[in-house]
Amino acid sequence: MNDSAREYDLISMGRACLDLYANEIGVPFAEVKNFAAYVGGCPANIVVGAQRLGLRTAMLGAVGDDPVADFVLKFLADQGVETRFMPRKPGSRTAAAAVAIQPPDKFPLIYYRGNPADIEITIDDVLSAPIAGGKVLLVSGTGLSKEPSLSATIFAAEQAQAAGTKVLLDFDLRTDQWYDLRAFGVTIRSILPLVDVAIGTEDEIKAAALSDVKQVSVVDSQVSGADVAGDLEAAVQAILARGPEVLVIKRGQQGVTLLVRGQKAVAVPGFPVEVLNTMGAGDAFASGLIYGYVKGWDWYKAARFGNATGAIIVTRHGCANFMAYEDEALRFVEEHGGF
Repeated sequence: MNDSAREYDLISMGRACLDLYANEIGVPFAEVKNFAAYVGGCPANIVVGAQRLGLRTAMLGAVGDDPVADFVLKFLADQGVETRFMPRKPGSRTAAAAVAIQPPDKFPLIYYRGNPADIEITIDDVLSAPIAGGKVLLVSGTGLSKEPSLSATIFAAEQAQAAGTKVLLDFDLRTDQWYDLRAFGVTIRSILPLVDVAIGTEDEIKAAALSDVKQVSVVDSQVSGADVAGDLEAAVQAILARGPEVLVIKRGQQGVTLLVRGQKAVAVPGFPVEVLNTMGAGDAFASGLIYGYVKGWDWYKAARFGNATGAIIVTRHGCANFMAYEDEALRFVEEHGGF
């Protein structure tokens, strides 16, 4: 299919949930008095970010038959995201998360994902969505953590590959969603032959590539993410050998390292800003990267723009609700030295 004939620039698959962000900044979780209600979840954050940048987007997900779903669906629809492919799943609940904000480096994150609706996404739900009508399909690691979403996600990637739709995988490692960290690696490795672009932190890449459990440890995952030991270069080569054309290593304020198959690794610098909240930075980055790809930019320029959208979001209180708009992001790049 000719890309110009495709209905959507991005179809984002996976979770969309309620996010509760502490209004008090710098206080321990136990002392928080008030939370602001937003929408979150890696795929939802990315799709809203892309929509605000001017792309045509749709969400392939699932919500519960509950009022929280009404909250999530209304927000996405108000943003312009197509929500027709987000069925309600009776007997399941729309997931939630709560976050305390303790800059510069502590952001305790608690998930409420007992029987989450987004894990109930099925192959039939995928068949009801216009995968071939999207330029990019975004899938996430959490969507691979349990059935039936696991099979549905792999099936969606198969459908995308067959249709010439670019498949982008965000490793999205949430350690408490996996019964065993080795299972994360096994599952990620199984989908990599279907993936065109993979995005992750150093720790996520090592967790995805390493099969020896003795090389893996997790420290204080609720606060600072998985801390995974091992050889990063070996992990990078193992990931690239399985199929992706591009691997992006997220490095926080340092920007990203961009690895395009057959080329030398390139450091793409970030933008120095005062950090309020790092939650959602990687999702904002992905939205900017996808924007650049859809616009036909080279990967360096796309990643640089992703760094800009990521830098903007870390100065703000939440994720999806605070994603940058196109004019704002382009102006930010211009004011901070350009591409």
